[in-house]
Formats: sequence, structure tokens, C-alpha cells
Amino acid sequence: MALVTSKEMFQKAYDGGYAIGAFNVNNMEIIQGITEAAKEVSAPLILQVSAGARKYANHTYLVKLVEAALIETDLPICLHLDHGDSFELCKSCIDGGFTSVMIDGSHHSFEDNIELTKKVVEYAHERGVVVEGELGRLAGIEDDVNVSDEDASYTRPSEVEEFVTRTGVDSLAIAIGTSHGAYKFKPGQKPQLRFDILKEVEKRLPNFPIVLHGASSVIPEFVDMINANGGNMPDAIGIPEDMLREAAKSAVCKINIDSDLRLAMTGSIRKYMAENPAHFDPRQYLSPARAAIKELVKNKLINVLGCDGKA
Repeated sequence: MALVTSKEMFQKAYDGGYAIGAFNVNNMEIIQGITEAAKEVSAPLILQVSAGARKYANHTYLVKLVEAALIETDLPICLHLDHGDSFELCKSCIDGGFTSVMIDGSHHSFEDNIELTKKVVEYAHERGVVVEGELGRLAGIEDDVNVSDEDASYTRPSEVEEFVTRTGVDSLAIAIGTSHGAYKFKPGQKPQLRFDILKEVEKRLPNFPIVLHGASSVIPEFVDMINANGGNMPDAIGIPEDMLREAAKSAVCKINIDSDLRLAMTGSIRKYMAENPAHFDPRQYLSPARAAIKELVKNKLINVLGCDGKA
């Protein structure tokens, strides 16, 4: 099976009341853990690559690893650029085999965001590639994305129709209370998604796929595992999984998960190295890390996203 776009999988997700998992990938073990989990539960996948991942692992290596996953799983997989911040970056990924790109112009003015997004859409659509845009700004830090609490802003539902109509985007990322990174909320602050904004966006954009970024739950098990083995992470609260389940039943067709993967991998490696200080074979400590990612992703696909059996 060849790489696919997200167009058909989003329509099925919208109609079926579930969401597709969009998992950030950086190396072979992460890709293997994600795709092995999806194969076991027969789930469609979006594997997404940030600008930071391309710098770290190299565009060609990542594309070839994803192509290997296609051969091993025969699943519908979409290869997506996460948080592209320029036309040039999006063009490079489109020309390099990606089937979906995100152009994040949310740091620009509304008009400049439209202009940039439309330029990417026109180039992408001519080549059969789909585009995700963004309105509103999520707080937090993830790779090259760094937005302070003061600069964060919720999506304005009054703007979504004009933005989608004038740009021609295929999906829209909105800001309703999720946040990038592990440290999502201040001490004593409870996570709360603005479902009122989501419902208003749904009314204004009927049958249109919505995307949630920054949706890791920051599972305490992995934070504790890191801290018990030499780490020093402060208490971190992510997005409760019941809120994500509720979002997945609405117009939200794509939910992004990155931090949970990093925590699972890092926690497993720290635990293995603490228990086996004399070992130096990467295969020994990367194997449990891959297994931890696999179990994490299986739980997300079945119990949070509801996309198991939908491949």
C-alpha cells in the first residue's frame, strides 16, 4: 500500500464519531512501536514529522522508515508535516513525498495567515497533497514552537468560515485549551477544554475536519518512572483522556500526540539503565522503550481515539 492523504480517513472519522491519531516520529523505534500497535488493532495512522525531527533524523531517512512501515503493516498511513512555518518548508516536504502538510501561520496577522496558507494550499493541491491550517495559538514548547501563556489565544469562531473559504484548507487546527509540551498547566490549575468554542466552530463549519494539537495526557506512570531513575521532572498535568474521548466524538478528526511518546521512551530507557548500569548495547535499552510506546499507542487508539478496527 502506498502513502495516503488524510482526506478519506477524516471523512470516515467524522461520520463514525472517532478521531485519527497523529503521532510524531523521530527515529526507527518510535515508528516501529506506533505502527506495530496500529497493525494489532487495525487502525489508520497519521505519522507526522516536525521541522526539528527533519533536522535530527534527516528527511530521507524518515520517509524511508515510514515506507518500510507500509510494507510491514499494509495500513493506510498518511505522512504529515507538523507545524510547517514557511512556504519553503512545506514545499520541500511536498516535493519530498509527504502526503499532507501543516502550514502554521497562527503567529501572523489574520490576513497574513490567509495569504501564506493559501499559497501553500495552491502548491499542495496541484500535487495531490492536503493541507492543515491553524487559527488561534496554543501555549507551550515543542521543538521550534514556543508560545508563552501571554501570547496564547483561543480560536475565534467568527473567523473560521472566512479563513477556510479564502484559503481552501482541508482541515483546521483550533485552540480550545490544549497545550504543547509536558508542562501544560500551572500548579493548582485544572485542565479544561473549551467545548463551547468547539461546538460553535462545528456549527460554522459543518462536515469539516477539526484538529487538536498538544493533546498528550502526560501519563503519571512515565513521569514517575523518570523521576525514580535519576530524573527531576516537576508535577505535570496533561489533558484528561475523557476530555479527548469527548472531543473525538465531535468534529475533531485528528488528535496530535507527541509528549506522551517522549515520556514513555525516556522513562523506559532510564529504568533499564538504572537496573542494568553495565549494559551498553543500544538494542537492550531501546527494545523496552519501543515496547512501552507500542502499549501506549494501543491504549490511545482503542480507549481515547476509538479508531481501532477502522483501517
